[in-house]
Amino acid sequence: MECVIFIGIQASGKSTFYKEKFFKTHIRINLDMLKTRNREDIYLAASIKAKQSFVVDNTNPTADDRSKYIRIAKANKCKVIGYFFQPDYELSHARNERRSGKEKVNEIGIKSTLKKLQIPSYAEGFDELYTVKTEEGEFRVEEVEY
Repeated sequence: MECVIFIGIQASGKSTFYKEKFFKTHIRINLDMLKTRNREDIYLAASIKAKQSFVVDNTNPTADDRSKYIRIAKANKCKVIGYFFQPDYELSHARNERRSGKEKVNEIGIKSTLKKLQIPSYAEGFDELYTVKTEEGEFRVEEVEY
């Protein structure tokens, strides 16, 4: 069973990446959709109980934000995999401008997340760690070496 944690600013392509790579195999746990931490906890617990791999599709900018999911996953013998979406403010801003309604994030929100974004490391407890870059509309994934 896998616990996949996405790390990146808003509109960096995390949800699109989920749809392309994990939609058929992993449950998506996302605060934008679930709205509350209580609901998120319910989905996490259900995934663990059902032994269903899942993706935490939130910004998860700090090691502290990620630690909750890593701790739960390790306690339940899950493989923990991180995907760090290399920040590209201009690209994220352009993507965000194409959004409408509640999907569109206030620009200050993106800048705030960018300011506190911490590059993940194996020391946090990841079993595998990757960087994701967007190049010419395609995702390029590279494994982070120890």
